[in-house]
Amino acid sequence: MKKDISIVIPLLDEEESLSELNDWIKKVLTEHKFSYEVLFIDDGSNDRSWSIIEELNKQDCSVKGIKFRRNYGKSAALNVGFEAAEGDVVFTMDADLQDSPEELPEMYKMITEQNFHIVSGWKKKRYDPLSKTIPTKLFNWATRKMTGIHLNDFNCGLKAYQSDVVKNIEVYGEMHRYIPAIAKWAGFTRITEKVVSHQERKYGVTKFGLERFINGFLDLLSINFVGKFGKRPMHFFGTLGTIMFVIGFGMVVYVLGEKIVYLYEGISAPLVADKPHFYVALTSMIIGVQMFLVGFLGELISRSSPNRNNYKIEKELG
Repeated sequence: MKKDISIVIPLLDEEESLSELNDWIKKVLTEHKFSYEVLFIDDGSNDRSWSIIEELNKQDCSVKGIKFRRNYGKSAALNVGFEAAEGDVVFTMDADLQDSPEELPEMYKMITEQNFHIVSGWKKKRYDPLSKTIPTKLFNWATRKMTGIHLNDFNCGLKAYQSDVVKNIEVYGEMHRYIPAIAKWAGFTRITEKVVSHQERKYGVTKFGLERFINGFLDLLSINFVGKFGKRPMHFFGTLGTIMFVIGFGMVVYVLGEKIVYLYEGISAPLVADKPHFYVALTSMIIGVQMFLVGFLGELISRSSPNRNNYKIEKELG
């Protein structure tokens, strides 16, 4: 039966918080008379997390669970949860009790009544150490500039989505930070944010280190490139290759022209191969040809892909 709300909760070794989180969710959503399901996605936990999920499932039919055989990462857990979700509005939240279920009813209204595709939480007041908050601010600034999506907290785990959004995107690698950007490239552009409360971590420790910011920046470059040029790689590599080749060819013409002028005027001229400009020009031309060929091969691969004409259609009249 169709639900009002699906809550996808990826987790890794969070045995202390699961029962308390489920009780909190149940209290809030029951008070507001929502039909709902809670999907716990166990990302290869080594503690009693899965046993607790099994116990919760026996006590409460709204609780469901999926367990990975090993740790695949948060993106994989979210992608599987999105596939399984049956609610009209799909929420994601972390399992560490730092996201408050009290925010869910208002975010649900923003999706259903104001027709937003995505409502992202903004933890304006945080209880994290400076070693985490300062890099996060820099990360959010860079992401806003590169994606054109004006959110203050891309990495907040508490988000609400129209069901169509999560059914039409694929989250992989470590792309969970950029779901709004992935959704934007898929045509879901009505994206906003809501200030949400941030709870201090009650149990355990964070599973993410500073390396996530390095990986996050690389993922940001990837997702921007794929979003803009995934179906037309020749436009990117071909343009760069042509520019490099023209610059190199122009330098070659200049060097050879200078040599000809010297010879015409009877002036002793150095060998062309002795001038550094010649090697810069030659390197530029070689790189230009290589970039052009990369674009050409990318275009061949793109045109051979079975998904080359896989476009997302929102509505159709027959």
